[in-house]
Amino acid sequence: MKKKCLVSWSGGKDSCLAMLKAMRQGYQPVGLLNMMNENGEVSRSHAIPKAVLEAQARAVGLPVFTQPATWGEYEKHYVALLQELKDRYGFGHVVFGDIDLEPHREWEEKVTSAVGTEAVLPLWQKGRKDLVLEMIDEGFEAVIVSCNTQMGEDFLGRTIDRDLIDELEAMGVDACGENGEFHTLVVNAPMFKEAVPVQFGKKLVHEHYCFIEMRL
Repeated sequence: MKKKCLVSWSGGKDSCLAMLKAMRQGYQPVGLLNMMNENGEVSRSHAIPKAVLEAQARAVGLPVFTQPATWGEYEKHYVALLQELKDRYGFGHVVFGDIDLEPHREWEEKVTSAVGTEAVLPLWQKGRKDLVLEMIDEGFEAVIVSCNTQMGEDFLGRTIDRDLIDELEAMGVDACGENGEFHTLVVNAPMFKEAVPVQFGKKLVHEHYCFIEMRL
């Protein structure tokens, strides 16, 4: 029997690939969880609008549960929502897309154990570049939607492919962006019933980080 799980969903490539791997390992996702900024308009990690997250959820055929929070109250709200969803859906595992940052794993194990569930990290300790290449080979379409100013706004709106990985590595940027150099939005993947019809707009710079506007 498949094990029920919730997916911690950023909307980007790592959480999406983690979900695919978890499904292949016998987990059955019951929904997606995303933490929003304090006004509830965009995701806190990737600045993805709520409507776009909901379109992704429709594409995978699952509900998405969002929760506004300040950074100061992030953990409190995260744990409260986990408890509420566990009570409703009866899952025992939460899937995360982290690869090798130990403090992230420690936090994930802390918040999941607080509600009697277990953190599952299908990408853990895999090679960063290997994972990006695997994602490409699987047919993911992941678009860069934010990046640091070292990369610059010209990378915004570009789809991750092998040529782009070569460009990033030549600049000294991690192929996976695991150090926070860039974030992505997945617009198509093997478990999507259809591509997400996102339109990209203006490019913005705010506090040493570049963003691109997104809308359906």
